Amino acid sequence: MPAHLNCAATFGFVAAVAFIATTLSAANPELKEAKAQTPPGRLPTEIRLYEWRVLRAAPGKLDALHSQLRDQQIPLLEQHGIFTQGVFVPAGENPEQRVYLLVAAEGLGPMQDGWAAFRKDPKWLEAVAKSEEANASKLVLQDDYQRLVKTYWSPQFTPTKAAEPRVFELRTYMCPDHEKQMALQQRFREHTMKLFEKHGMQNIVYWNLDSDEPEFRQKLIYLLAHKSQDAAKESFAAFLYPSLIFEPAMVLAKKPMNKGDFDDNQQDC
Repeated sequence: MPAHLNCAATFGFVAAVAFIATTLSAANPELKEAKAQTPPGRLPTEIRLYEWRVLRAAPGKLDALHSQLRDQQIPLLEQHGIFTQGVFVPAGENPEQRVYLLVAAEGLGPMQDGWAAFRKDPKWLEAVAKSEEANASKLVLQDDYQRLVKTYWSPQFTPTKAAEPRVFELRTYMCPDHEKQMALQQRFREHTMKLFEKHGMQNIVYWNLDSDEPEFRQKLIYLLAHKSQDAAKESFAAFLYPSLIFEPAMVLAKKPMNKGDFDDNQQDC
């Protein structure tokens, strides 16, 4: 394995608005009936493809966007074979009014067909028309996404409601080539994940980009859970400096955790 992987890391904290998948049917009798009539091949028994979607609300329309997601978009997506795994917002301030939507389907065909059918669904078109009339504008200025495939060694991702609030951390590693990406993943699989758990971090899911994405042979993307942002900083400080006896605040003051702060010489590669 190469000693120096040169895989650059970026990260950001998000807070869950709600985990949806296990509660929608109970909350919506119409949806429960529709799900019961769905052919068995369309049920989410084996999730093969994810999309991490970044929505940016129009100024002043963030609350309206949340309502539209909860009441119209998420239930209709499920009827078309796309299953919402979680809805997130940035932890702390959200000046760009972003919402992160994690959805899943059984593969590329069901994902593409599901979105196409959803966008033509009369119920959705009616909901959008009423929303734009009520708000005098579109709710979403921008909707970007990347398609993700769970690694074979990733924990099984099962959306659940936690007993206590949590903060999630989405981290992305960009490697210069496929060889270093494979070495990085081996390091995570054999060592890093265990150390994360040892220091109080929960491994949620690990992804590669779908093969249709241009950087799929270079990136590793994963989601961790923490009790809070402060807990995340303390956990990473203990992870990065295991041989030191320290007060977490002292180490963090000495070496702040900023975007791109990690490289392959540190243990979290």
